[in-house]
Amino acid sequence: MQTHPVLLEVFKNRFSSIAEEMGVTLTNTAFSPNIKERRDLSCAVFDEHGDMIAQAAHIPVHLGSMPLSVKSAMAAMTDNGGFAPGDMVMLNDPFKGGTHLPDITIVAPVFAPGTDHPVFFVANRAHHADVGGMASGSMPLSTSLFQEGLIIPPVRIVRNGEVDRELMRLILNNVRTPLEREGDFSAQFMANVTGVRRMTECIEKYGLPTCAHYARALMDYSERITRQAVAAIPDGTYRFEDVLEDDGQGARDIAIRLTMTVEGDHARLDFSASDDQVRGGVNAVRAITLSAVLYVFRALAARDIPANAGCMRPLDVITRPGSVVDAEFPAAVAGGNVETSQRLVDVLLGALARALPESMPAASQGTMNNLTIGGQTASGPFAYYETLAGGMGASPDRDGESAVHSHMTNTLNTPVEALEYAYPFRVREYAILRGTGGRGRHHGGDGLVREIELLADAEVTVLSERRTRAPFGVHGGEPGAPGRNMVVSGNQTRLEPGKFHRALRAGDRVRMETPGGGGFGEPDPD
Repeated sequence: MQTHPVLLEVFKNRFSSIAEEMGVTLTNTAFSPNIKERRDLSCAVFDEHGDMIAQAAHIPVHLGSMPLSVKSAMAAMTDNGGFAPGDMVMLNDPFKGGTHLPDITIVAPVFAPGTDHPVFFVANRAHHADVGGMASGSMPLSTSLFQEGLIIPPVRIVRNGEVDRELMRLILNNVRTPLEREGDFSAQFMANVTGVRRMTECIEKYGLPTCAHYARALMDYSERITRQAVAAIPDGTYRFEDVLEDDGQGARDIAIRLTMTVEGDHARLDFSASDDQVRGGVNAVRAITLSAVLYVFRALAARDIPANAGCMRPLDVITRPGSVVDAEFPAAVAGGNVETSQRLVDVLLGALARALPESMPAASQGTMNNLTIGGQTASGPFAYYETLAGGMGASPDRDGESAVHSHMTNTLNTPVEALEYAYPFRVREYAILRGTGGRGRHHGGDGLVREIELLADAEVTVLSERRTRAPFGVHGGEPGAPGRNMVVSGNQTRLEPGKFHRALRAGDRVRMETPGGGGFGEPDPD
């Protein structure tokens, strides 16, 4: 079948709009502020092989890894009678395509009239504010995956359109906030119902051969544009390394090392010299490393192209099993999805800056500033999770944005009104921290401060980075200011490390000051 350029654009937007509508459904029907307000969710469409065709503009760390979840679901169903119309599979196992346990993926098949096997798949992933484990919020200072929450292998949670209530009861009995979780699961189910319905309508309108052809054509198109972007990088070998400050369990300066070799329109990205996996929870599974690579090279392309499986074809990603960027079971991984993914981007951009020094930005804040608070009130248990924005690195042509989520996260903030309505909190301060961005010809963006007063006893866990090593500037630009974590009890203010867990009392305050971005170029003389 010949590919018509107009139809290629039609299908590019058709597939993407289906993923976007799935995201709107999930956002509008979710229960938790983390999904409804922050939009910590992602939706995408896949072909019959589990390769991603199109995604919504959601969370990069979710979307680059989700194809492995879809393929794990497909493999599991192959061994269990196969998919049937109306089925859905749930999973969160990081070693079967997941990222960390709070991110739960639900996969649904799409059938065409007269076919006995799925011809497409739709899937969504949402971060649940609690999935059990040793600490409220399921983002603990862990030393093993088993401490982080309920591990869900690929299981059929919906059969012929009916939720498996026994399996759902088992899951809900292992989390701290079962009513909220059940509401969010229902929203995820309906997002997939929306995706299946829209994909079926597309097949009915254009026919399966045409839909399948343009799915392949879109991946080929993304491959061509990515190859053009890689070909624009001078041939050569470029090295860069950066470190994670600590793992919360005593390991420090955990190195991520990249050797990038570019030959023509192909790049080899070798992370195998990175440090071994560590005891604490900053280990990343390989899926996260692939996500970071997809994000960076998709951003490198000068044209607006679908982020799909074609983007990865010109790239070979080499990792070493047992390393901090390709952890092996049962490594603790709660922070790998959020913190190590950000450092992977810093390392990738650092290597590219060696090849394209006039084009690459300075380091952004390099952390997601994860904050979880959980406890019990008279009305029941609560579990709050949020990532906090910071400064974006300056680029060759502009200052960095202030107080935004950058790189591997693409969430919003939880508005103060929603936060105080849903939880026993009072927000004492929420503002941009002026002057925290690095100086340069273009200044880095500023971080922010969020100070929350607890109105009930609670346990607090923070996973953050860039508290001792500032986000770097480039071309003579100055680094951004590192972040700070503090607990205020009465008249005492205690400076906390980048990763900590504390039992606090009503009236205590948690204050987080997030890093600024690095500057670009020599600052103008004062």
